[in-house]
Amino acid sequence: MPMLRWVLPEHIQDVLPAEAEKLESLRCRLLDAFRLNGYQLVMPPLLEYLESLLTGAGQDLQLKTLKLVDQLSGRTMGVRADITPQVARIDAHLLNRQGVARLCYCGSVAHALPSSLTATREPLQLGAELYGHAGLEADAEVIRLLAESLQIAGVTTSRIDLGHVGLFRALAARAGLRDEQQESLFDCLQSKDIPGLRDLLGDAPEAVRSALLVLPTLYGGPEVLERARGVLSGLDDADVRGALDDLESLSRLLADLPISFDLADLRGYHYHSGVMFAAYGGTSPVALAQGGRYDRVGTAFGRGRPATGFSLDLRELAAQTPDGAGRGMILAGECSVPGFAQEVARLRASGEIVVIELPGHDGTWREAGCDRRLVLRGGAWQVEPLQGE
Repeated sequence: MPMLRWVLPEHIQDVLPAEAEKLESLRCRLLDAFRLNGYQLVMPPLLEYLESLLTGAGQDLQLKTLKLVDQLSGRTMGVRADITPQVARIDAHLLNRQGVARLCYCGSVAHALPSSLTATREPLQLGAELYGHAGLEADAEVIRLLAESLQIAGVTTSRIDLGHVGLFRALAARAGLRDEQQESLFDCLQSKDIPGLRDLLGDAPEAVRSALLVLPTLYGGPEVLERARGVLSGLDDADVRGALDDLESLSRLLADLPISFDLADLRGYHYHSGVMFAAYGGTSPVALAQGGRYDRVGTAFGRGRPATGFSLDLRELAAQTPDGAGRGMILAGECSVPGFAQEVARLRASGEIVVIELPGHDGTWREAGCDRRLVLRGGAWQVEPLQGE
């Protein structure tokens, strides 16, 4: 059977008018909110040389990145799978500012494989990044901006989970695991696979083994940090204490937000360097937005700056937002009447969508999105409901 020419690849979808308008409206509102918070818009390219795209993020993006050969240079290029490393490159190599830089972005990315059975392979990634400040105040700022973004979208935030990659790194180092074993450890912690952890940590020191086995159970409210201090105190590890102190301080800075904790949530741990977070809301069973601190990424571009930020898939967020009722378009068909063009211009300037009636139109104007008509009555222009057309 010949392939149908209109069939798209799996997990790739067209965006039709109603959804496209919803996405564009949400994009504009969020980027405007970022601008009002001091975040400046950047637009990295869709394609880059593979070395640049994977620098700093490495293993986390290697399998997601679509690769091709540049016919001009013969070098391997990649279609971006994540815009965050690109923005880190812009901050480190192009802007080269000494003080704090706040940057934001929105654009399509491509994934070689979908992240889940229902996920798209072409997310519309939107995010904000803050460079040049190592304090928890910067982490608090981007988390608040994330919460504001969900509020603008009309999505109720059920919780914002905080974690810290420093806990994992400290415990994995004390367990004496090889790199490939750390990968397996990460997978077990992320899936909260306790039996798998027991098998993997059979030869680890007992104190470290016990700490790692309890880590997947440390999720919930403020009591989680108290429990973590109790079960991890026997390690007497400064990095562990520092990570827990960071989480406690950050939760105080964000006391008005629905903060919770998940100390085994380690997504993207290869390039994260400190606090990590994920926001949940609406009816989505998965995180609507993720972020954290990634101080090391810029080093590969010649300048390692403190960095923290978040990103989200605008498509996933828009799916959680209520559909606006909105007014339809106005149909205008009196083109030869004096004053017609001026009235159409006035309506459009006021924010109305006005379409000009074309001769020989097939179908109905309601199908085209019109619900009103511009008519001339008694020498005055009026907008009336469209009657059965």
